[in-house]
This record gives sequence, structure tokens and C-alpha cells, in this order.
Amino acid sequence: MALVFYHSVATKCCKFGSLLKRQKSRTFTVMKPPSNLKSTYTKVNSTANEEKIIKSVFISQSHDIFTNLALEDWMYRNFDFTDHHVMLLWRNSPCVVIGRHQNPWMEANFIESENGIQLARRNSGGGTVYHDEGNLNVTFFTPRERYNRKQNLEILAKTLERGWDLHSQINKKEDIVLDSTFKISGTASKLGRPNSYHHCTLLVDVNKEQLVRALDKNKGLQFKTTATQSVPSPTVNLTEVNSNITMDGLMAAVGWEYLRTSAISQKDLGWELVSKQRGFQMINPTDEWFPGLDEIRSEFYSWEWRYGKTPKFVATKHYTLDNDLGQLSVSVEVEGGVVGGVVLSIPPGVAWGRLTGEVDLVTTARDQKFTPQVFDLIQAAIKQQGVSFQSARQEMAL
Repeated sequence: MALVFYHSVATKCCKFGSLLKRQKSRTFTVMKPPSNLKSTYTKVNSTANEEKIIKSVFISQSHDIFTNLALEDWMYRNFDFTDHHVMLLWRNSPCVVIGRHQNPWMEANFIESENGIQLARRNSGGGTVYHDEGNLNVTFFTPRERYNRKQNLEILAKTLERGWDLHSQINKKEDIVLDSTFKISGTASKLGRPNSYHHCTLLVDVNKEQLVRALDKNKGLQFKTTATQSVPSPTVNLTEVNSNITMDGLMAAVGWEYLRTSAISQKDLGWELVSKQRGFQMINPTDEWFPGLDEIRSEFYSWEWRYGKTPKFVATKHYTLDNDLGQLSVSVEVEGGVVGGVVLSIPPGVAWGRLTGEVDLVTTARDQKFTPQVFDLIQAAIKQQGVSFQSARQEMAL
């Protein structure tokens, strides 16, 4: 990219903690919730207000998923975006990120998560994604009334066309795809009052082998749930299509396209508009810069958020009995990430001792935090009873 406008805020005098007391700073304005949202945001979309809106591109210096999710949430809660729209660019070390209403045991390969791939739950809806440092995350912050993710995606599509002559499409799911098939960007959003954000990914040079392994579904279990389920799509890295694309080059190009595009009418005003913006700013997401950030990060990292927020579900595992007696099933009810009822389903014509049909099991697995290994505990407990599964006729004869 030949020309990029930078605005440095590297000195500590510009850190965000001081801005809480410096409401009239020309660098940022920290939001005070208005007492009357309706009157505050009337005519917010009028082009008459467009000239007042400035833009900034923030680049997070952290590659920790929980810190970056906390930064995103901190800005969503605390900033006033009325006259200042912000794009946040961020990257993460290897991790799997599920949507707010998803079930991690349905979406992620826990063998991989044990090998150093973090699992996180974001605060927006949508499906599961894999991140590493070859994946660029882009968050667009605006007031709720100016939320328009189609326009945001068009900025990214224009970036690829202007910089590398790549002609992408935005499909019905609002993914960005190449050749109408290969996904290079997924999208999700958080809509509140007064703020909103839309975030999406760009697959630049992701480790695709690790992506496939990390998102490998748990085929040994069946789930009954209301949780949002991801739908896999064929993907491609931008570097596979054009080897000249680099992460630094793409970040500069995306930010440049955002800054040269007017906030509401989406007109391309080039350098004339860029020169009026606040440019690129390196952000250090720490509690010193963003008071309360550590507490939000701890929330995102907690078991209660990542697993306890899973919608209620029933997980079932099937076992084939010897002697062609059929298939035995164990079903575990889970609420708040904790095991509740455990039901043993015995196939027709088969008895376990004097028991047939569905049997409620009393087991030490109850009230434990759910993991797929719970089924191993239940299986071991059944075997310890020393009672075999037999034809019901044989059992009656005994």
C-alpha cells in the first residue's frame, strides 16, 4: 500500500485511563449513558450529521483471545460512537471461538484444545471459528442506529478489489466468498443500546490443517439441544489466491479503505477524507489503559462463561451389546454445564438384572461439570455392578 495515514498515541499521556477524567479530549470521548436514548439519537442517519463523524483504526497489540474479547466488550460498554466511529483490528494465538448461544462440546475438538488451543465464547451470536495469527479480525463500532454490516463488508470487498484485483461476493449469509463458493470471511454482531458492533474475519494465511482438526465434531455423541449449530463451508486463504497478500499489507489496506469511506453515505472521498480522520492507533489493552479490563477478561476466561453458559442439552452415547442383543444408550442431561439426570436405555427384549426399558441411574457423575469423559465414568460404574445384560426371557427364567 503506497500511502497510509498514521496517528501515533504511543505516549502514556494518551492512555485511556486518563480519558475517563478528560471528557473533552480531542483523542477520544468516553460515553456517559444518555438519560433519554430516543431523543439523543433522533436523525442520527441524516447526511447533515455525516461531516461531524470522524473515524479511527485501532490495532490491538495483544494476541490473547480473552484480552481482545475483553477490549471489544469494554469499548462496546464505555465508548460514545455518536461522532466517532472505530474499526478495531486484532489477531489471536491459536484458539477456537464459539458463538454466545453455542455448545462447545458440539463445535470443538477437545483433544486439540488440550494441546494448547484455547476455547473461548464470544458475546455475539453466530457460528464457531478458528483463529490463529494468520486470521485478521475486524470489528466495526457504531451507534445502534448506524449499524449496517452489509456496508461494512463492502468496505472489505473493495479493499481486496482495489489492492489485489480480487473480485469477491457477499452471499445471503453475509459471508464474503470467492468464486461464489470459498469462504474467506464469516460475520457476527452485537446490537444494544446505544452501541453496536459487527465483527468478521479475514482468512489471510491460516493453518488450515489445524483449523480442520480444531473444528472436528465429536462424532461419538449425539446431542439434543436448542443451541445454535455451525454449518461448515469450504474455505480458502487469501494467500492461496494471491501470494502477494501479506498480513501487514492487508491491515493497512483495510484501514485505508475504511478511513477514505464516508460514515453514512459510504462515498469514496479518498485522501481528502483520510486527512481529516484520526488514522491508525496502536492500542495496548491493559487495565492501566482501560480501567476494569482485567475483570472483563477474567469473566470471558471463566468456566462459568465458556461452558456454564451452554444452553441446556442432552448428550447420548450408544454401546453395542454382545451376543447380538442390540444397542444400549446412556443419556446425560446437562444444564449450566453441570450433569443432572442420567438415563440408561435398555433395548427391547433385554434386561439388566430385573430392569428393562429406561432406567434412571444414581451415579457420582451427577452434579459434576460435564465433559465427554463423564460417559467413561458411567460405563465403569455399570460394569462394577457385576450384572450382565441378557435376553429378557433368560432373565425371567432365572
